[in-house]
Order: sequence, then structure tokens, then C-alpha cells
Amino acid sequence: MQWNRKDLLTLYDLSGEEIEYLLDTAAEFKKVSERSVKKVPALRGKTVVNFFVEPSTRTRVSFELAEQRLSADIVNMQAQASSLLKGETLLDTVRNIEALQVDLVVMRHAAPGAQSFIAKHLKCGVINAGDGAHAHPTQALLDLFTIREKKGGFKGLKVAIIGDILHSRVARSNIWGLLKLGAEVTVAGPATLVPREFESIGVRVCHDLREATSDADVVNLLRIQHERQNASFFPSTGEYSRFFGIKADSFKYLKKDVLIMHPGPINRDVELAGDVADGPNSVILEQVTNGLAVRMAVLYSVSGCVQK
Repeated sequence: MQWNRKDLLTLYDLSGEEIEYLLDTAAEFKKVSERSVKKVPALRGKTVVNFFVEPSTRTRVSFELAEQRLSADIVNMQAQASSLLKGETLLDTVRNIEALQVDLVVMRHAAPGAQSFIAKHLKCGVINAGDGAHAHPTQALLDLFTIREKKGGFKGLKVAIIGDILHSRVARSNIWGLLKLGAEVTVAGPATLVPREFESIGVRVCHDLREATSDADVVNLLRIQHERQNASFFPSTGEYSRFFGIKADSFKYLKKDVLIMHPGPINRDVELAGDVADGPNSVILEQVTNGLAVRMAVLYSVSGCVQK
């Protein structure tokens, strides 16, 4: 197939074939990072603006490295150093950025739908690096890439996503991607953080960790999104860890070859014990590595559809 989208906003919009295309392209770009010279001229002459209105470590650094390895020209912007602080609207800010003849804007924003809104008004490409609790497509793609690399495919694969589903853009993006590729998805956590409404899209919902994970091929742990909560959804982090944290003794009922995943940052000994995060079933650092290849694939694919 041919990629024909100038933006990557959410996996909800993509077909399974489009997702597989991006994963296949990422597999080719991963080979670049394994070479002695880790650079290709695929985006030479293109300008990418990284506009992070919300804090980030892994995603921001991964995008910057991906752009460098594709030979793009890069401009990094943060809200604290932009005219947003002077009262300029988000749309005026990005229109002025586009007027400088940039090709792509990679943006993270706390408002759900912010990237979809600006993409409608810009000719340059827009890549969603996370918008509120709505979507984080490149994180889901790197998770899917890692799962496919380790398990070979998705048909009939059982994936459990544990934690703060209610406030998680990672959970939503993973759910859509996994369902489109044929996996079976279970979500679990405190009842206050795992609404039953997810059942309407074909997701199994439960509130018991062992029930959710004992037959899982993949367990993806999520951080509690305290910054998106305006109320207490459980008594304490200790209570949460007791009932929903994965620890060494969890392997009494987990599959021996289960993949342990986490999008980061990890709150060690809350959602995940340190010895499990660093253990043989963990692919957390491999997820980070694969994020570079996935973002190279996304940048390359989207840039090819930008019309000047």
C-alpha cells in the first residue's frame, strides 16, 4: 500500500493495513540504528518543529534523534519560551510557525484534540506526540512493534493493560491498535479508573489483577496519571500496589514467557516492582529503542504526503 496521510493524529483513524505499513517501515529503519553510521538522507532539506506544550522526556528525545538520523533540520520549541505566554492563541502560534516554510510540526499538548484542530488549518504535516488523555499514536505503535517483534503477530494474542485506563492516552491508543490487528484486550484496575464503557468496543473489563493477567501473553502496566486527576480514585499508592502492582510473586500465575511492558516513566514499587522492571520478562528498554525506529517511520511516511 501507499501511505497517503499528511498527519498522524490517532490510531482510531487508521486501518489495520496502515498500522502494519508503519510497523513494516519501522522494521527497515531499525536496521539504520544498528549500523556504524546511523544516518540516512531521507528528510534532507525538510524542516521539523518539535512543539512541546507539555513536559516530555522519552517522546521528545526520541523524536529529536529520529529527525537527526533522517537528516532533517530541527527547531525545538517549548510553551514557556513561546508567545503563548503573551496571550497568542495556539492556532496563531502554529500558523506563524508554518509561515516560516516548515514541513512538519510534532506537538504535545494537554488539551485533547489540540493536534486535530490545528491540522485542519495547516498545510504542513502534524504529528501527535500526545494530547491530554486522548491519544498517543507513536507510543502505541512502538508498543505494537515490540509485541510483533517478540510474539510474531497479533491474531488471538491476549494483552492485558493494567492501571489508570480512565486518564491514559496510551491505553486508548493501544486498545485501538490491538483490536484492529486482531488481539484480545483486557483492561484492569480499580473500578474508579476502569470504566465499563470499554466493553462496548470489544474490550474485556475486570477489577482483579490475577483474573486479568493469568492467561495474558503481554501485560502492559500504566502509571497513575496524578496530573490528570482532580480527585482521589483510590485510598493510597500502597493500597494500589497491593492489589494491582506486578511483583516477583505474580509469576506464580503469570505465563513464563509473558512480556512485561511499561510506557514510562515507571513509579517503581507502585505499578511495577523494581526487580520485575529489570527482570528477564521486561522489554521496557526495548520499547524505548523501538520508539526511535517507529518515529523515523512516521516522520518519513507523513513527510512524503505534505504538499507545498
